[in-house]
Amino acid sequence: MTEATDPAGHGASRVGYLTVLYDQSCPLCRAAHRWLAGRAQLVPLHFVPAGSAEARQRFPGLDHAATLRELTVITDGGLVYVSDGAWLACLWALADYRGMAERLSSPRLLPTARRFIAAAAAVRRSTRSEDYGGGCDDQCR
Repeated sequence: MTEATDPAGHGASRVGYLTVLYDQSCPLCRAAHRWLAGRAQLVPLHFVPAGSAEARQRFPGLDHAATLRELTVITDGGLVYVSDGAWLACLWALADYRGMAERLSSPRLLPTARRFIAAAAAVRRSTRSEDYGGGCDDQCR
């Protein structure tokens, strides 16, 4: 395993593991969870269902309704990445995708990465009602 540094350049220094809060009621999120979990990891990814009792206990300061709307990743040091930063942190943790994550986070490619992530989020949002985030409406199952 290579030395872990900061996935998004925000001063995380060393990262021992990342906790990924994912929406277990969303098919896209479940597929992403399976895909990430099935890849070789340079930095271990721990998966916790967003909004769950475990998530609320481990991270009491988070807006848990928001974690159901946006992918959220927390470093073992407590830094929180949301949305595109969270997706890039997940890719950065993977052995075969770290280089891609670093390229995508460059000033030249970050706007394109953000558009791609926003498109994926739009697909996900299309399966949800407008008030989703306070509780699951199970429309996506």
